[in-house]
Formats: sequence, C-alpha cells, structure tokens
Amino acid sequence: MVHHHNHQHNHPIQSLNSIFVFSIILNAAFVIIEAGVGFYENSLGLLSDASHNLGDVFSLILAMVAFRLTKVHGNHRFTYGYQKSTVMISLLNAIILLVAVGAIIVESIYKFKNSTPINGEAISWTAGVGIVVNGITAWMPMKSQKHDINVRGAFLHMAADTLVSLGVVISGLIITFTGWNMIDPIISLIIAATILISTWKLLAESMRLSLDAVPENINYDKVVNAILEAKHVKGIHHVHIWAISTTNTAMTAHIIVDDISKSDEIRDSIEKKIYKLGITHPTLEIESEQYQCNASKCV
Repeated sequence: MVHHHNHQHNHPIQSLNSIFVFSIILNAAFVIIEAGVGFYENSLGLLSDASHNLGDVFSLILAMVAFRLTKVHGNHRFTYGYQKSTVMISLLNAIILLVAVGAIIVESIYKFKNSTPINGEAISWTAGVGIVVNGITAWMPMKSQKHDINVRGAFLHMAADTLVSLGVVISGLIITFTGWNMIDPIISLIIAATILISTWKLLAESMRLSLDAVPENINYDKVVNAILEAKHVKGIHHVHIWAISTTNTAMTAHIIVDDISKSDEIRDSIEKKIYKLGITHPTLEIESEQYQCNASKCV
C-alpha cells in the first residue's frame, strides 16, 4: 500500500482587488444618491432599488474579503488557511439579500394601502444613472465570475440590478405620462422577485458547499470514470469530493491497480485527468489488488 499526497492549486483570480474597490465606491455613492431621491420623492421603487444596491455593496465587500482570505497561508491550527471562510461568506451574502427581499415585500404591501403622489421624471433619471452604474460594475468582473461563486454572486446581482433599474425607469415614465402611482409598489414586488431568483441558486450552492457536498461544477461520475479508464486501474472506492474554498476542490480516493510498482506513474496520469475536471487538491491512495480494504483500515 502506497500513500501519496500531491496537491495542485489553481491560480488565484488576478486584479480583482482594484475592481472590487472601484465597484464598492461607485455603488456606495449611487446608493446615497438613489436613497436621497427616493426619500425626497417618496418613491418606494427607488428606495427598494437603493436597499438592494446597498446589499450589493455589502456583497462586493464580502467578496473582496473572501478573495483576500484565499491568500492566507495555512498554519498548524488552520491547515487549509481560511479558504473555507469563502463558502461561509457566500452563504452570508445570500442570507443578507433574502432579508432585503422580505423588507421590500413588506414596504410594497404598505404602499398598496397608502398610495401617495410620486415624481415620475425624477425616478426615471435616477434609475437611468443606476443602469450605467450597475452595468459598469457587472461588466468588470465578467471574465472572472466563472471561477468563483462569490465573484459570480456579485456579477449576477449587478446584472440583475441593471434590469431592475430599467424597470424603475419604465415605472417613472408610466407615472409621468399616466399618473398611475400604483405602478411603484408593483415594480418593487418585481424587483423583490428578481432578487429572489438571482439569489436562490447562490443560497442553494452555498448551503451545499458548507455541508461538504460535491461542488456544482464537478461531475462526480465523470471524475470516477476518468480514473477507472486510466491504465492499470482495476477499481476505486472511498471517494470523497468537497470544496476547500469557492475556488479549490479537494478529493480523496483509494485506487486499486494491477501493478503496484508503477504507482507514481499511475498517480501522475490520474491527477492530470482529474485536474482537467476541476479537482485541484487530490490525495490518492494506491492499493494492490491483493490488498483488502475494509472499514477497520480505511476511512
């Protein structure tokens, strides 16, 4: 029986720190402006959008913190460093957004019962600025969002916000030309639904990762089949795949081979195969066909 640990790590997402800082400042400034106009003009649509944008500011801050924590080296107590905290942050981010949805729904119901005059033109101009701000913020991390759930979460929220701001612009135009103020809480409920849809997948995936489930981007069967197809491999068992962080995926497995003398060659071949399938931190134990692994000897 041969034990071997050969860990490969993917390259961290580069240049995101400056993007996060710029996006946070830009969005925080817009939140202040949008909330001010919303209070002054008594627009629930603008206030709802501002509260969502404030949630996105926190989302960006959390994503930036997660990005920096992935660079902290492990120690004798935290052997993986603080990489797992990135999963906790993505879960916290999703929960914050769900709380924002609840607040918007409550305010929308109140608005239906207590309708007041609204300046549609002011709403349209303010939301128009929001389209530009959210559009720029969504565009900047576009290339990196496929590699990290936190970055993807921030990207999806900003992309959704761009559409939400467009909806607020439309409601402002309707109010301006028809005087139908009830469109304001209706748009707010649409915003709430949009946030819920964009957040639900993030919440579900964050929950799965926090329970050490196989990450969504990893196909368990493909990984196992790739190993079984490797030369000299006769079987595989005790397979575990889980997320160390939102960007690193670990795997442990016991692999049965017909020629134990070629362990290193077999292991290297397998690691190259599974790395292409998203496994960045493999730990493979090579066993001969004569070795009988049972529950008392293997974990």
